[in-house]
Amino acid sequence: MSGVPGQVVIVDDDDEMRDSIACLLATDGRNAAEYANAEALLAAGVPSGTTCVLVDMRLGEGMDGITLIEHLRRAGDVPPVVVITGHGDIPLAVRAMQAGAVDFIEKPFAPERLLDAVAQASIHRCGDPAQARARERVKALSPRERQVLKGLVEGHPNKVVAHELGLSTRTVETYRAAIMDKLGCRSFAEAVRLAITAGQDG
Repeated sequence: MSGVPGQVVIVDDDDEMRDSIACLLATDGRNAAEYANAEALLAAGVPSGTTCVLVDMRLGEGMDGITLIEHLRRAGDVPPVVVITGHGDIPLAVRAMQAGAVDFIEKPFAPERLLDAVAQASIHRCGDPAQARARERVKALSPRERQVLKGLVEGHPNKVVAHELGLSTRTVETYRAAIMDKLGCRSFAEAVRLAITAGQDG
C-alpha cells in the first residue's frame, strides 16, 4: 500500500467514527488511511509517510488498542500513537501511554482537541531530550504533589487517591489543579504524558 506524506492512520471499529475523523483531518489538509481493526492494520503494515496513528482503545472482538501498540513497537520504528478513549477507560489510557502512546483523547472530544493531538504527535520523535526537561518540571512539585500525581498517573480517581493519602477529595482536587499549573499542562492527558516521560509512572 503506497503511503501519502503526512497521512494519519485511523484504527476504529465504528465506521461512522472513522469517516468523521477522516473528514475532520481533511479540513486540516491531512490524508487518512482507515482500518476497521488492529488485525487489518498489522496485516497491511503501517503505510509509509504516516506521521501519526489514531487508535480507539476498544476495538470490538479483536485485539485492543494497547495490544496493537505493543505489536507495533515490537515491529520496530513506528509513528507516534494517540489513543481515543472513553471516560471509563482512563486507567487503560494511562497503560497505553506507558506502553508507548504519546497522548490520549477522551470522548466526546472537540475537533480542535483531536487536531492538536495529531499535530503534536506528528512532530514527536522518540529520543527527544524531553525526559530531562520533564524531570526538571516534576522536581518543582512538592513531595505531596508528587504523591498525588503518582496516584493519578496510576489511573486512580480523585477519591481513591484521597483515601490512600488520608486526604479529602476536595484537597486532592486542589492539589491536582496546582500540579497542572506548576507543570504548565493544559489537560490531564498532558500531565500524565509529562509524568510518564519523567519516569514518574510508579
